[in-house]
Amino acid sequence: MADTVLETARLVLRQIGEDDLDVHMAVLNTPAVMRWLGGVQPRAVIAAKHAASREGFAREGFGFMIMIEKASGALVGHCGLRRIAHPLAPNPGDHEIGWLVREDRWRMGYAYEAMRAVVDWGFGTHDAPHIVAMTCHANEGSWRLMEKLGMTRRDDLAFCNPEDPPEETPTIQYAITRAEWAKPNKATS
Repeated sequence: MADTVLETARLVLRQIGEDDLDVHMAVLNTPAVMRWLGGVQPRAVIAAKHAASREGFAREGFGFMIMIEKASGALVGHCGLRRIAHPLAPNPGDHEIGWLVREDRWRMGYAYEAMRAVVDWGFGTHDAPHIVAMTCHANEGSWRLMEKLGMTRRDDLAFCNPEDPPEETPTIQYAITRAEWAKPNKATS
């Protein structure tokens, strides 16, 4: 597959192409999937995120990617590694992971499978000293996945965005160091 970056047992993670916007809008930019990410976004916002991912790959060799299910060839998610760019985050420039999975593929382990590969890639290929992930406390599914990846909540990295609804504040962060990830007892299932 063109622009393949990583592969897992069930997924191909590839760079975002110019022709991915329509399918992204259809299967990922939905009320359920975007619930904790500001809700359904205008086409121009998603197009800008895609462009930023392509620019990240051109500049640093990493960014967000499309998750393709090997068995069906379907787009099942969006995930990757980028630099924190949120203007209120206390740790700008840190390596940040993120993901979302289409609703009809929830609870199938795709986010965990993809993120294990992305964290390996971040530490192994991109020499990240540590990796963080952000969510809000109400998004239990996301922070539980962060914990499953061996990440630890870092209250010192939490921040409030006055534009967020009360149930989505503060933004919390979890982190893991390269040494923690390399420990033999890290989560493997």
